[in-house]
Amino acid sequence: MTLDPLERVRIGGTDVSVTRLGLGLAPIGGLFTAVSDQQAHDTVRRGWDLGLRYFDVAPLYGNGLAETRAGAVLAGKPQAEFTLSTKVGRLLRPGGDGDQEFWAEPAALAPVFDYSADGIRTSYAESLARLGLSRTGLLHLHDPDDHFDQAAGEALPAMTTLRDEGRIGAVSAGMNQAPMLADFVRTGHLDAVLLAGRFTLLDRSGADELLPLCREKGVSVIAGGVFNSGLLADPRPGAMFDYAPADAHLVERALEIRDVCGHHGVPLRAAAIQFPLTHPAVTSVLVGVRSPAEVDDAVAMASVPIPAALWQDLGINPLEYS
Repeated sequence: MTLDPLERVRIGGTDVSVTRLGLGLAPIGGLFTAVSDQQAHDTVRRGWDLGLRYFDVAPLYGNGLAETRAGAVLAGKPQAEFTLSTKVGRLLRPGGDGDQEFWAEPAALAPVFDYSADGIRTSYAESLARLGLSRTGLLHLHDPDDHFDQAAGEALPAMTTLRDEGRIGAVSAGMNQAPMLADFVRTGHLDAVLLAGRFTLLDRSGADELLPLCREKGVSVIAGGVFNSGLLADPRPGAMFDYAPADAHLVERALEIRDVCGHHGVPLRAAAIQFPLTHPAVTSVLVGVRSPAEVDDAVAMASVPIPAALWQDLGINPLEYS
């Protein structure tokens, strides 16, 4: 298996296209540790220079910082040449809900959940202002875990209207769980889903229901969280799994996977990035980056040839998805 990370692929039945490898830009919002404006700009610019054309942000990421920093670079690029996705469902307001635990840089604003139709339109308009863009290709409904009824009844129809008016290119929903995403797919509103951390070398639960359903419905899957917060990038005691220190058994399993990869001369990071694309429903993989060096590494790892025997040794059979 050889992946071309720069290949352009369409989202669902829309005219929106993304590269097989995209850059998740939460880290340039100061995820866990601060990032300077210059480093953030250099990171986005490096992705552009290497040919990547899919970038993902959200109001939550650094409470507006990731959008502002990404927009400082991308607003100067031809908008028809790239796809940027941002997210709706949280408005940034003074005080907010105090959701600051992951963000290392101080902010005057904090997120407030709002999945109303007006909230969706307001959130999108405010994101465009921070980004300095006139539209985004892809808009994700962000983490509506505790708000299904309002999200399905108000938010998604509002997003569909934005798409029909040509103000966005495609409608998506992004979550850290698969079952509710499957419920959103069944509403018929979605062109794509962003599934974080649930189709990885350590957690394949997304393949139980969601991925087959997406394939049946023609809904593109964007896989995020492929390192499960870091454990699959650097497995060791104290490494993070889903934003918390990994249990010992998970560390052991990650080390076993690393050993199998090493037997085939493949870095674990390469297998972690490319694994989601063994499923035909998966269109693109997002990798979080905070520096030009991490962009270089992501592109290099996405380009490593993966022998079929490696997948077999890990109990993965891509043919079972075909």
